[in-house]
Amino acid sequence: MKQLSQEEVENIKSDVTVDARGQSCPGPMLEAKKALGTKVKPGQILELLSSDHGTRHDLATMCERSKGKWEYLGFFDAGGYDRHFVKRLK
Repeated sequence: MKQLSQEEVENIKSDVTVDARGQSCPGPMLEAKKALGTKVKPGQILELLSSDHGTRHDLATMCERSKGKWEYLGFFDAGGYDRHFVKRLK
C-alpha cells in the first residue's frame, strides 16, 4: 500500500459517509464494518467521522487483517473529530 501524503488524504472524495462522532469504541468500528459490508461497493471509498482517537489505530488494523478486502487510506484531524478513509477492494 502506498502511503498517501496529508494533502492527498485531505482531498479524497468519498462515496459513502458514516458519522460515528460521539461514539466510543467499539461503536465507530462496528459502524465502519457494517457500511463496508452493505453500503460501500468494490472500488468505492468510505469516509468515517469519529471523535474516538482509538479509531486511528483500530481502523488501520482492521483493514490490514481484512485479507485484501479493505485498504486504509488514512485520516486527518478535522478539529474535534477525525475523518478516516477506507477503500473497499473486493
